[in-house]
Amino acid sequence: MYMYKASEDRYDKMAVRRAGNSGLQLPALSFGMWHSFGDDANYGDSEKVMLEAFDKGIFSYDLAYNYGPGSGAAERMFGDVYKANLKPYRDELVITTKAGFNMWPGPYGNFSSRKTLINAIDGSLERMGLDYVDIFYSHRFDPDTNLAETADALNDIVRSGKALYVGISNYDHKQTEEIIKYFKELHTPFVVNQASYNMLNRSVEDDGLLDVLKANNDALVAYGPLAEGLLTDKYLNGIPDDVKLHWSNNFVVNNGKDELVKKLNELNDLAKNRNQTLAQMSVAWLLHDEVVASIVTGASKVEHLLDNLKALDNLDFTQDELDKIDSIVKS
Repeated sequence: MYMYKASEDRYDKMAVRRAGNSGLQLPALSFGMWHSFGDDANYGDSEKVMLEAFDKGIFSYDLAYNYGPGSGAAERMFGDVYKANLKPYRDELVITTKAGFNMWPGPYGNFSSRKTLINAIDGSLERMGLDYVDIFYSHRFDPDTNLAETADALNDIVRSGKALYVGISNYDHKQTEEIIKYFKELHTPFVVNQASYNMLNRSVEDDGLLDVLKANNDALVAYGPLAEGLLTDKYLNGIPDDVKLHWSNNFVVNNGKDELVKKLNELNDLAKNRNQTLAQMSVAWLLHDEVVASIVTGASKVEHLLDNLKALDNLDFTQDELDKIDSIVKS
């Protein structure tokens, strides 16, 4: 019977970053299971890429209750791979999940009420076969529940031993500032806000969210680093009408697709000068700011994963390069 044994040199090349001044450390790249993992996926292919990730030093797996397709599907698949291969390495792994988006029918299947969060963590742990997760996130701000209730529920989940740290996701700077205040009063180990961030989408900069996190010694985990493929070489000759963008990136085509394609080509030229692809430069660029503790990137094939990892070979940017990127994107 085949028994998985992790590569002995798995930590040799991975850049590890600290989340603010907390004890939480993350690989520069985390393995995201938003797309392509679940009941419809080929189990063997998924298992292969997930284990290759760990062999290359990616010890953080990012999930959510609703990742699938089909609620709970990605967590179930992760649980199967974990049980078969990764369980002996639990002390090395950072396994994270979230609650708040389209989880089950009825009023409690969404957002961040006390009942929703406490029910969700139990379901997630059961599917993954875990006693605890390393970070449990409120997946989105709840406009109808006071933030003190959400903070209190997350705090109680840590106190019950079901999570080591808490996070929030998709919270803007005002919401983040307010909930951090409650976490401080409760002594909750809050560490990160996970938000959409890439070279084209600077909303976390413009909104002041990065400043709030820095001021509180907390960190950002960036998702959507390639803006659903826009920041790859796929669209350098044009963007078809049927391209689906994540809600957080829709605005990047506001000035027309032709204008965006022009910018992508200028960015691509800059990437070539750095001996990187546009995708690799886009990932590397996110790590130029220390407030970014990790980047969540998915890969359904081993070659995609290895391609993403090459971004870490050149993380240094000159000020001229950073200025040039800003001038292209913001023009």
